[in-house]
Amino acid sequence: MALNPHSNLPLKDVKVIDFGQFIAGPAVAMILADLGATVVHVDPPKGPLWTSPANATLNRNKLIVSIDLKQQEGREQALALIEEADIVIESFRPGVMARLGIDFTALREERPELITLSIPGFASNDELRRDWHAFESVIAANSGVFTDMGLNRVLMGINPSFSPLPLGSAYGTMLAASSVVLALQARERTGLGDEIEVPLVCALMEGLTYNSIRIDGLPERYKTQREKEIERRRIEGLPMNLSYDELQELLDPFYRSYKCKDGRMFYVVCPSHNQHAKRCLKVLGIYDELVAEGMNEEPDTYRPVSEWASDMSLGVYPLPKHWADHIAARMKEVFITRTSKEWEKIFGRGKFPGAPQRWLQEWIHDDHAETSGLMVEVDDPEFGVMTQPGPMVWLQGSGAEMLSPAPRRWVNYQEALNALLRIETKLPRVRAKNARDGWLEGVRVLDLCNVIAGPHSVAYLARFGAEIIKIDPAKPFYDCWNTVIFGLSHMRSKRSVLTDVTQPRGREILEELIRQSDVVVWNATDKQVSRMGLTEEGMKRLNPQAIFCQLDCFSGVLPGPRTNYLGYDDLVQATTGIMLRFGGSMDTPEEHAHVGTIDVMCGFGASLGIATALYQKLKTGRVDRVKTSLSALSGLAQMPFCYDYERRGLFDEPAGREVNGYDDLSRFYSASDGILLISAYEQELHKFANVEGLEGLAEVPASERAAFLAPRFVTMRALDWVERLQAADIAAAVCENLETLRSYNAHPADEHATGIDRGSYSFSVYEDHPSGHVITQLDPYAIRPRRGRIYPMVPSEKYGASTRSVLEELGHSADDIDRLIEDGVVSESWSREYLPS
Repeated sequence: MALNPHSNLPLKDVKVIDFGQFIAGPAVAMILADLGATVVHVDPPKGPLWTSPANATLNRNKLIVSIDLKQQEGREQALALIEEADIVIESFRPGVMARLGIDFTALREERPELITLSIPGFASNDELRRDWHAFESVIAANSGVFTDMGLNRVLMGINPSFSPLPLGSAYGTMLAASSVVLALQARERTGLGDEIEVPLVCALMEGLTYNSIRIDGLPERYKTQREKEIERRRIEGLPMNLSYDELQELLDPFYRSYKCKDGRMFYVVCPSHNQHAKRCLKVLGIYDELVAEGMNEEPDTYRPVSEWASDMSLGVYPLPKHWADHIAARMKEVFITRTSKEWEKIFGRGKFPGAPQRWLQEWIHDDHAETSGLMVEVDDPEFGVMTQPGPMVWLQGSGAEMLSPAPRRWVNYQEALNALLRIETKLPRVRAKNARDGWLEGVRVLDLCNVIAGPHSVAYLARFGAEIIKIDPAKPFYDCWNTVIFGLSHMRSKRSVLTDVTQPRGREILEELIRQSDVVVWNATDKQVSRMGLTEEGMKRLNPQAIFCQLDCFSGVLPGPRTNYLGYDDLVQATTGIMLRFGGSMDTPEEHAHVGTIDVMCGFGASLGIATALYQKLKTGRVDRVKTSLSALSGLAQMPFCYDYERRGLFDEPAGREVNGYDDLSRFYSASDGILLISAYEQELHKFANVEGLEGLAEVPASERAAFLAPRFVTMRALDWVERLQAADIAAAVCENLETLRSYNAHPADEHATGIDRGSYSFSVYEDHPSGHVITQLDPYAIRPRRGRIYPMVPSEKYGASTRSVLEELGHSADDIDRLIEDGVVSESWSREYLPS
């Protein structure tokens, strides 16, 4: 919170004023403070607008000062603090700060080096919603988060379905934090700051990128049993009324939970890798018998299914139902013979992914979480010793320093100002007064990643001008679902090279590319990094100036018992309590609905780490390694309840299938044509007197409010109620769905368009996509700088399409490339078809 002259933290010379309230704004400043920035948090005279113990986490490492921005003296104090700042953060509705006398545009005219960040609920150019009262659940409801929330809930007929995870704030935090640090490192080159807007609704939509994509003519092989069952029931007019147990029989055997000897469920996630499912069955002792019964392993699963020897191949998702049922039945018989803890060690040491289902309270006190620094202790002045989420992203050279956060501290205005004045500001020289460049123009990134988190982090960098080469194996490790389908999103604006780096000549190609790169990114465990020779020493030999960024599943700053265990998003959901909360009990765990829930968050975290390392390199010349993990980001996804302290109340956040909100003032209600969500606090009860039809609510006993509201809401359309409630400054929204949002907000793809000018929702329709399919995708539109340039995303090329051109640029002749292809060292394609049928 105050500068330590001996600190090695990368942002130790950065000064931040945090006007943020609720989660996203304070969380951005918290992350900057964790990374060494001196942060002054400004609260109104009556304290924070959100009263929660989570504020102890959100405001750690900060000085807190109370300022009344509605008074002249308060405005003058705020402006004096801003005068000393590098970064200013606010999270109110568009225009609120300017009306209070703090106009970011005017401030930047006086000080062009200033970086400002606004995090409104809806976009400032969204004429319909920009002034809405937009709490977390309102943004989620309006963005389709609660509707069609996972295939299970649709088939159960529970639609919409509530979740307390603050996804909009979590995605918004990581996007906003990365944007300000990207602008900070760009300022080192240009001397110019920026004015940035990151609407939470746009950040949420970017978090749902893998859920909102539409692929016309998607081949049948990619449809799961549950998707086929939903289609069948809709066509035949059958009700969605499956029970939880019936749904389990529609799951893939390598993507579901199994009951263990200790009564705990164990989640297996190894459906799509060419070795994980095989290793799993061999350890379980049933591989040979299944092969004898006809289980097939197709040598080339990227051929059309019509050319396969049978209708299934181990390691391809999804499996046909008869094989899925048979394999799952045998796996059930084996899992019940050992405890979940035994299975966790067996899977971890056997190098295939699986984890026990745990409650959040268990995770907070888990031995691995504590040992690795994924959970840390802070002696808070209000709650005493608290367990809080640890660092979310760190640099190797200074990560250990982040494990002892200072508790929040209340100070007066003069103390806050003095803390800023003690830090000597060394601003870079302005090199281009009218520069409008991409923040990462000229930065070359080598992407070695797979699945979602890693490749998504690199794809995100492309919108700021980074040049990206993606390396994948000459023969794929993962099935088409995990590469081609996901790659439609995260391969955009990348050049794809296929090479076998385990062969000597393939290794030479890898090393040639590393030597010409500024950043190298890989999602891998420490053991994998060591085996590949990409440790700190190895990278220094290859390219001492390159920043290496590593993502994995379970790492913290320090080694822990499960640091080198393999895992995916779903396993972190299981390990940290998300699946048990969503499902409601140990017997009914469910994966949180959205593909890449934590994956995408972690990807943005890696981008933040890369931006931080680039800033440190430009500022000091020091090259450092970046690290983050899915587990490290799980605390942000659960920020409102991810903490513990003596005398803490029950971990009783909303859980299970039947929950419809927090209480009668914040929940779903049926309207005449759909579902309405309202989100109000007790102190806002008086506002209902201004809503026609709800005038008497304030006089109704708390226990009878739902009985009062429900029959009234059903008398009108949901949108009509939203208009009345929002006019009274009460947060409310219609529960939309992603299909409707995509349909109403899609436009023909334009190679020059980014979607930033299109409000809160924007999709592009690619009629001539390289895949041969019509693809509708979300635009790269959540980061909205005033000065920096955002580049449109180029559609994903076919894997291997750039192999030859990249090798030519490295100096390889046409004959040499042909020989490399013939010898299997490189490849120009995995398949005849872009999207194998």
